[in-house]
Amino acid sequence: MPPTLASLVHHSALKLTVRAGEDRLDVPVRWAHVSELADPVPYMEGGELLLITALKLDAEDPQAMRRYVRRLAGAGVVGLGFAVGVNYEEIPAALVDAAEEEGLPLLEVPRRTPFLAISKAVSAAIAADQYRAVTAGFAAQRELTRQALSAGPEGLLAALAGQIDGWAALYDASGAVVAAAPEWAGRRAARLTTEVERLRERPAPASSVVGGPENEDRVELHSLGTGKRPRDALAVGTAAALGTAERYALHSAIALLTLTTERSRSLRAAEQRIGAAVLRMLLAGEPDHARAVAGDLYGGLLDAPFRMVVAESVSGGDPLGTLAETVEAAAARSGEAVLVVPEGERLVVLVADGGAAVAACTGYASALEGARAVPEPGATQEDDLVVGLSAPAGPTAAAAAYKQAEQALSVARRRGRMLVEHDQLAVGSVLPLLADDAVRAFADGLLRPLYEHDATGRGDLVASLRAWLSRHGQWDAAAADLGVHRHTLRYRMRRVEEILGRSLDDPDVRMELWLALKATSTQ
Repeated sequence: MPPTLASLVHHSALKLTVRAGEDRLDVPVRWAHVSELADPVPYMEGGELLLITALKLDAEDPQAMRRYVRRLAGAGVVGLGFAVGVNYEEIPAALVDAAEEEGLPLLEVPRRTPFLAISKAVSAAIAADQYRAVTAGFAAQRELTRQALSAGPEGLLAALAGQIDGWAALYDASGAVVAAAPEWAGRRAARLTTEVERLRERPAPASSVVGGPENEDRVELHSLGTGKRPRDALAVGTAAALGTAERYALHSAIALLTLTTERSRSLRAAEQRIGAAVLRMLLAGEPDHARAVAGDLYGGLLDAPFRMVVAESVSGGDPLGTLAETVEAAAARSGEAVLVVPEGERLVVLVADGGAAVAACTGYASALEGARAVPEPGATQEDDLVVGLSAPAGPTAAAAAYKQAEQALSVARRRGRMLVEHDQLAVGSVLPLLADDAVRAFADGLLRPLYEHDATGRGDLVASLRAWLSRHGQWDAAAADLGVHRHTLRYRMRRVEEILGRSLDDPDVRMELWLALKATSTQ
């Protein structure tokens, strides 16, 4: 503990007597300063015990003393020491009354106690307190290191919570709480995810303080990592601001967790290289070799149905990096294996079908799509991306799954969607795909001769062709739909063949004409 006025009063060698402010002696003393100036306030920083003999003060003037004491209290001076037997045989009543009114502790200093003795006592107490803090900090560092090595981040957080007499929590790259101590602190930490996300938007190292005396606790948030973009974060909650020893412990925990983060990043880079090799073997049709290379790292992923994810960024920002972090964090929390491979402007991911990583991927894309639909004022689209998701597959069908994901990605890009699953293409309709400009251009070119013929008023070939195709070539039914005789319809279909130079007996021709009619009808 730093020295207080009470500790100085109880110092047997100083012989100090309290003359005012007895109820405020527990205030810490930052320094003892001697000044005989009539106004020493410009030279005060706050927290001082001011020592005077009233050499230049009219200490018997009540109004002057009230102004003097009020100035001292306003400047943060914590106490006033008055030496008796020098200029005054006893402390003037005007000064005692002013100190009582302002609530400023007033200590009587006997003539035989030099001011230097008080300064030395304060200095020695401050040095002793700093030594205790440093010693406690080193002890805390040893304990935190031991826990980090033996019990991992969970053990380190438990030790840190004990050192600061509060709680501690660790957040992963997605902002989710991955560990907390004590256990109940996880609920408190989960309410700070918004503040953690704001912290991660700032370059590392970054910190912020949340809460205070009016709230349930004071929380400090600290980013972890040395990269430009922080990944993990640490939160500590206490009833009051941290002292020197607690600050040492916190800084040690930050350093240890940062080392763990950087080491994990290096391991992830090595795992990513293995994952890239596994992916290349799968796409090359070598599942057995891929399984051998995957080993325990990715072997479990290849033993069950997986899904292939292909993602692309369509603008600036780092949405692919955030997507990778989100998927990896979700997989880590659920104990799933996940294979993440950056490919230039693309990101390829293998995730277990029906697992947490798939849900995290779709959830992230849905959140971005929702934010784009209702943009905030001044917001940009720098975080837009497109994602294609394959149907469930196994190692032998990895190449097909990759193609499915690419097809879904292409559809997502054309439709302006964030994410499209290949299953949605299979159960949906092909008609939305006809909205492509190239398809419409083809349809216009194919049907233009028929439209030009109809424009002359010599028959309704386009409507007749549509009715005949919709009735699968049934003459009577199509003629009834048009309200004409079947021989009239047969004549029109021969004219269609003559104008287009194609036979309606060819199923490919009928398919192209039907799709062309559908494409032009969507314009």
